[in-house]
Amino acid sequence: MGSTVTDESAKTSTASSRPGYGPLLRTRGAWTFLLPGFAARQPFAMLTLSIVLLVQHTTGSYGAAGAAAAVTGVSMALFAPYSGRLADRYGQRAVLLPGVLVHALSGLTLTALALAHAPLWALFLAAVPTGASVPQVGPMVRARWGVKLQGTPLMATAAAFESVTDELTFVFGPLLATALCTAVDPAAGLLTEAGLTLVGGLLFAAQKGTQPRVSARDGHTREDHGSALRVPGVRVLIVTFLGIGSVFGGMQVSLAAFTQSIGEPGLNGVLYGVFAAGNMLSGVVCGAVAWKTAPQRRLVVGYTALAVAASALWTAHSVPLLGALGLLVGMCIAPSLITGYTLVDGLVPAGARTEAFTWLTGAVALGQAAAVTVAGQLEDRLWDGSGFLVPMGGTVLALVTLLTLRSRLAGRRASQEVARGVGHRTPVTVD
Repeated sequence: MGSTVTDESAKTSTASSRPGYGPLLRTRGAWTFLLPGFAARQPFAMLTLSIVLLVQHTTGSYGAAGAAAAVTGVSMALFAPYSGRLADRYGQRAVLLPGVLVHALSGLTLTALALAHAPLWALFLAAVPTGASVPQVGPMVRARWGVKLQGTPLMATAAAFESVTDELTFVFGPLLATALCTAVDPAAGLLTEAGLTLVGGLLFAAQKGTQPRVSARDGHTREDHGSALRVPGVRVLIVTFLGIGSVFGGMQVSLAAFTQSIGEPGLNGVLYGVFAAGNMLSGVVCGAVAWKTAPQRRLVVGYTALAVAASALWTAHSVPLLGALGLLVGMCIAPSLITGYTLVDGLVPAGARTEAFTWLTGAVALGQAAAVTVAGQLEDRLWDGSGFLVPMGGTVLALVTLLTLRSRLAGRRASQEVARGVGHRTPVTVD
């Protein structure tokens, strides 16, 4: 009889006031979207690196490879929030089904053009729909948690769990992409990404019972769908997540160039996996701690540590040192991501939450795209490893913004602007 997402099930399954992964994973119906959700977002961690490795192989330029990957990232960042708004309004399944089909076809087209040594502008044209159609499975999973756990102490634990899940994909994704592109064929990574996205996305879309409810529309209700972007705190978080994206993008290009320069391209996936493993491990710890410090303060402290650690990357000139610094940087990312996603729950009403999460995901992608472009140019024009200057610059600029505007993260007053547009409608179940 429609959606099984109910307040009763959430309260029944999260009665414990002690945060922990056990109570979280015992939430009724959680596994029905967790497993397909993990499968559906695994390819996302392969996309940028697969494009970089393929285009660099066919053009011989990290600058061209970074630019092609950047177009994909920018396209995703621009279209992701609209995908989130459509999911909030019409349901996740209605957005996912056409999205994964377009993404698979676009990825195949981009691969064929690269192998045919098409001009760079043609690769850019194919990269636009490839990025625009990236399925926003992570935000959709977070939205499902938000419905089930709203008002319970497990929300922060769920944010941590999702960060761990994201980073687990970034442990395996780069390793798989690197192995496929270097040991099988330069096009194998992108082809596999397209296939996995199609299969995983369809499996996730099939889980209709746990979709968040959408708003009823009738002639008596004025359709004034407020945007989560109206909330000042969300805008501050977007800048913060742009800085985090600069770390991901800068690391991807710079690690690839560094390992290529020492004649060990296979180490690229290993070093990036170490970086992602640090993120994942610190995320596990964050989710298991019952924090007493306000999330706004945690974000400032965690982001300061990230900026300091990222500022040391460019000094590394050996594999062991780079691995150790990458691990440290990874460990500093998870607390900032987790706290940022946790703050969204207090800033944005449920009716705009998927959109808010996609703004943050899109900010990471946009920061990553800019970083990939700049780092690629630096690697081509300066010394090997100069691309590591990008994570330093991105995080320091974002930290200055965060310190200046951190007071906007404190209250829910601005989020009421969105609530007037989306919070008064009658919820209906998704077929």
